[in-house]
Amino acid sequence: MKLRSLSEELAQDLDEIKLQYEDILERAYRSIEVCRNLLSTLKKEILKDGFETIQEEIHFFKITKQIPLVQLIYFSEIHSFEIQFPKADKKSQRKCLKRKIEKLNRFFLYNLDFGRYVDSGATHFDKEYYTRDYLDHYHITTSKFYFQDPEFCTPRDMLLGKYQAYNSFIVYLDNRLFNLRNSRNGRMVPDPSKKLHWPFSNADYVELLYALCAKGLGRQDNLSMMKVSKRLQEIFDFVPKDIYKTFQSIKGRKNSRTLFLDELAISLLSEMDKSEE
Repeated sequence: MKLRSLSEELAQDLDEIKLQYEDILERAYRSIEVCRNLLSTLKKEILKDGFETIQEEIHFFKITKQIPLVQLIYFSEIHSFEIQFPKADKKSQRKCLKRKIEKLNRFFLYNLDFGRYVDSGATHFDKEYYTRDYLDHYHITTSKFYFQDPEFCTPRDMLLGKYQAYNSFIVYLDNRLFNLRNSRNGRMVPDPSKKLHWPFSNADYVELLYALCAKGLGRQDNLSMMKVSKRLQEIFDFVPKDIYKTFQSIKGRKNSRTLFLDELAISLLSEMDKSEE
């Protein structure tokens, strides 16, 4: 299904953004932009094609739409929080973090019944919660969203998005609080060791990354390719761009599709020959 594939591709886009932007505010801003664009695309598709069955509509608002919606809320909360976060004074920073965590806990307490419904995997209210026919019967309970487009919202799809996003956001805040205890002014102390300069191209990096992962690097630690790339960035002074798109270009090469690996092999063989002279 086209709508489902669009949402699943979002994870790749967010991974790319994470790799390109280390600053959390910039990463959040870029992520918000991508999520909003996808939601806009989904809305156009829904208005154009509609749904054939009630189950299809439920699946869209309960599963498909949630993928960009949850990330939109998550990164919006991070962006808002980080802008207001005190720049200095650990005591003020710790107080700010704890106050925000308490606010999230109040949200979970206020929506305790809905949270139990979601966590239990229950489905008996799905028709009322995740179809648009019940907007007049079930009032909106999320205070930040006073108006919702009746063509693209259900009584509880926004609340579901907030519930799932806040579960991730509270983990982010807990980690922020932990980092604060091991940092200066709320920022992690940087590693003093220097990274190696990467003298090759972005395509060379992507080719090497895929080759290492295909050979099994990271498999024992159950690391995804993006996590392996993140580890490599701790070694090399290089931030890759458009990893997935670059790999597609590499696959489309007319001659050798492993140019960089071929060059590495030639360089190594040449060095071996020299050592034997």
